[in-house]
Amino acid sequence: MKVVSDGIQNGKILDKYGKRGAQKNKAGIATCSLPFTILDAPQGTKSFAIVLEDKDAVPVTKGFSWIHWTACNITKTEVKENASQTDKDFVQGLNSWTSTQGGSLPEQECCCYGGMGAPDCPHTYELHVFALDCMLELEKGFWLNALYRAMEGHVLGCVVLKGEYDN
Repeated sequence: MKVVSDGIQNGKILDKYGKRGAQKNKAGIATCSLPFTILDAPQGTKSFAIVLEDKDAVPVTKGFSWIHWTACNITKTEVKENASQTDKDFVQGLNSWTSTQGGSLPEQECCCYGGMGAPDCPHTYELHVFALDCMLELEKGFWLNALYRAMEGHVLGCVVLKGEYDN
């Protein structure tokens, strides 16, 4: 399995998918989600789940990686730009903007893509794509740990696409 994105060029995530992008919510968080295409999914794949995280945030947050986007029950192999805001055919979980360090934004505003905003130096962002043998029984607003529990025993393959976004 492989994942590619037109939103990452020469290893860099384009400005519009992070804090320098024009599309933002009322809290100033970028909401134009990164497009990606999944190639060569394992036989038997029924759905995909994704986690977009920033492990370089650990020193800034004092201990945890920053979750920018979680979603499951994706049944297509091409997820277009801004799908987090426009598509209703998959389920999205919470991002870290709902945390105390993220400003404690209301959960209903954090069930979507929350773009990059590295505060200190360039960060590497990882898009984890999981091929699953089923649809998951998760509802909008699920937490990351619930996603991992639901995927247990159902992962046919996983691939990671990395890109850097600077401060």
